[in-house]
Amino acid sequence: MAHAPQLKPFVRPSPFGALSIDFADPQAVKCLNAALLSLHYGIHDWDIPDGFLCPPVPGRVDYLHYVADLLADSGKIPKGGQVKALDIGTGANGIYPLLGHAVYGWRFVASDIDPLSLTNVEQLKRHNQLTEQQLELRHQQSAAQIFDGIIQPNERFDLTLCNPPFHESLAQAAAGSARKHANLTANRQKKGIQTPNRANASLNFGGQKAELWCDGGEKQFLHNMIHESAKFSAQCLWFSSLVSKKENLKPCQMWLEKLAAQQVQVIDMSQGNKMTRVLAWTFLDPQQRRTWAKFRA
Repeated sequence: MAHAPQLKPFVRPSPFGALSIDFADPQAVKCLNAALLSLHYGIHDWDIPDGFLCPPVPGRVDYLHYVADLLADSGKIPKGGQVKALDIGTGANGIYPLLGHAVYGWRFVASDIDPLSLTNVEQLKRHNQLTEQQLELRHQQSAAQIFDGIIQPNERFDLTLCNPPFHESLAQAAAGSARKHANLTANRQKKGIQTPNRANASLNFGGQKAELWCDGGEKQFLHNMIHESAKFSAQCLWFSSLVSKKENLKPCQMWLEKLAAQQVQVIDMSQGNKMTRVLAWTFLDPQQRRTWAKFRA
């Protein structure tokens, strides 16, 4: 707790004697994230405004490790400032650019449609003394676009990352938060842990509109991203995205086949009881990837 003294009030002994926090308390989870980021990655003064999405740090680091392996398999040394990544929908937490730079030394462009999110990431950038070359923020003006207006002419990226909106509507997102809270409450009761009574329990799992839902949900977002990526096929080595719903993989693979993607990979990731996937694709053939890696080294 020396790295995040603000976490101390939230740490209590469990009925089994181990120290823990109330994972249904958004402030406790946010402070835990700040402590983990400070202790393990040297990321200081991490914070997000109330109501914004608080990401699980271990899962986000795993995503970075898997896409780093993709770069290595393509002949690209996956460390250092020669790697340039694009984070689509960085949110207020800016977790991928911060971790990607801390763990691998990558340069990032981070985009978002919400100016408030970008304002907060700009503060995190200053707190951690990142230069404009190390982290550049770009505002996506149109909800109908993902790469258009962000990837500039003649600009190249070694990879893109994205955690797409999951739900199709605000009502669906609220119902999902309520289910998560109910599951946590039931789990605490099984362990004999008292559950505080909170009037705003359904809001404990943060997230703004652009972070949690979009028209058509995750499937439509992935459809738009995949089809738009084909327009930038020569400007990126690997495109990637998390895919939470397993049933969305087959349509994605079908779209990519029709668009003549040269290679598609699905990487399973699990953290505790949560299972998700990384979908990665490239429009470059093996020889083009080797040339890219040599040219961009």
